[in-house]
Amino acid sequence: MADNCILIRYGEIFLKGGNRSFFESLLKKNIKEALNGLKFELGLSRARYYVSGYGTDDENEILNRLKRVFGIHSLSVCGKIETDLEKISALLCERFDKSGRFRVSVNRADNKIKKSSTEIAGYLGAELLKARGDSISVDLKNFDYEINADIRENGYTYLFYEKIPGAGGLPVGSSGNGLLLLSGGIDSPVAGYMALRRGMRVHAAHFFSFPYTSVQAKEKAADLAKILRSYAAEPTLFFIMFTGIQEAIYEKCPNEYLITIMRRMMVRIADRLCAEHGFDAIITGENLGQVASQTIESLTSTGAVTDKPILRPLICFDKSEIIAAAKKIGTYDTSVLPFEDCCTVFLPKNPIIRPRLKAVEELEKALNVNELVEQAVSEMTEVVKI
Repeated sequence: MADNCILIRYGEIFLKGGNRSFFESLLKKNIKEALNGLKFELGLSRARYYVSGYGTDDENEILNRLKRVFGIHSLSVCGKIETDLEKISALLCERFDKSGRFRVSVNRADNKIKKSSTEIAGYLGAELLKARGDSISVDLKNFDYEINADIRENGYTYLFYEKIPGAGGLPVGSSGNGLLLLSGGIDSPVAGYMALRRGMRVHAAHFFSFPYTSVQAKEKAADLAKILRSYAAEPTLFFIMFTGIQEAIYEKCPNEYLITIMRRMMVRIADRLCAEHGFDAIITGENLGQVASQTIESLTSTGAVTDKPILRPLICFDKSEIIAAAKKIGTYDTSVLPFEDCCTVFLPKNPIIRPRLKAVEELEKALNVNELVEQAVSEMTEVVKI
């Protein structure tokens, strides 16, 4: 008797050599977390995971959740049968209900089967032709349907039509912890997604400037964090009051340097949070040359205030590519809601494009930098588990 199951293939983990078991175990853990609350069983054979024992009504929900798990290359809904050519053929003839041109492809991982993949494919195709008569035909190149038989070393064969693309990348948790500067715009959520895809567990910090920014702006940031949450384990979201710092910069520093010094203050605060919470890197949505604060000179100035690596996943993307990615991952509609964040407060008419680091450091002497950072961190009362 055949069972229904979902076959999961991983991708990059193949390249991990002696460390592969670490990545496999982490991916297994993340799959279980993604399917929490549903009834299922999870099995593992060589380079494959299998979800079985689920109710038919839960199949689409399971697929939708698995498609967001990083480390998964592709998925297939399968019929699982004991590896016996007659049984495989019987299941194929029972379940194949289509008309048109088809092809059978076989992957034979079980060396106990003496027939080659090509011979097994020919046998199964011939048996299907006998059973279905004139409504179908074989075409190895211009086929309408491809029937796949994955013969595994665990004694079972998995029949399926479709390979559903997964999220790719590496299992979240395999590349440390990062702190995302989550503005509420289009870029930063995409940067967070890309860091998650490379295996980094991403937390977020949102700077707000009440009363210059609204409560809705904070809610927008929380909504973006929730969307990122759907791709990985629970992040921490830090809400940081930035009003006093911005007012101090506006009062004591030249207008054209407001953005440069503001960004440096944000990174200083992020650096403190990394030290206190054990985060390994700071993640930003910065993009080379997109705005005045993202020229190479500005990025150099910003990065000079921390020893932590600053990851900029979008650094060489076009804006159109970032927008397309935001739409794909589901953050775009939230990002474009008209609730502005603190980066829009006190915007200078002519911001400096190529700040010199020594000049910026000299101007900052007008501020009590350490006191401002300490106050912002100590007054951070909102720390939310998303």
